Amino acid sequence: MDLRTSFPRSMRAKLNGYVHLARMIDKCRAVLAGTEGEYIYPCPMDERLLDFAGIASAQFTSAVKANPTDASVATWFQQTASPHSPAELDTWNEQLLARGPSSPESLARFKQYRDAIDPSRTDLTAWSDLQDLEEGRAVQKRQPPA
Repeated sequence: MDLRTSFPRSMRAKLNGYVHLARMIDKCRAVLAGTEGEYIYPCPMDERLLDFAGIASAQFTSAVKANPTDASVATWFQQTASPHSPAELDTWNEQLLARGPSSPESLARFKQYRDAIDPSRTDLTAWSDLQDLEEGRAVQKRQPPA
């Protein structure tokens, strides 16, 4: 995968029930190939998924290197990850996709990135939405919190 000329998959793309796993595989493959461009692996979102799964980034990188297909990486991930019930995984997925800036500094960066992409999208509060918008994916207008 050459992230200098294309985008990784959206965080929303699920692989074996995990959001962000497909994107993390794309970024890891690009790093291994030296084609990551401006993308970072492992980034804080990658670390959140790895922490939830109980897997170290070096361990994941080795697995991606050893497994040439998404299916084989996903199978390895599911077999290696700490077990979670379907309800726990669903809750975690929802929380990751809804995750927004966690500090005043992070909020300032979020607004700076958002305003550079589309300053009219003040409805966006989640990093996943901002990534999708930046990478040209459609992002539904969000209702302001009541």
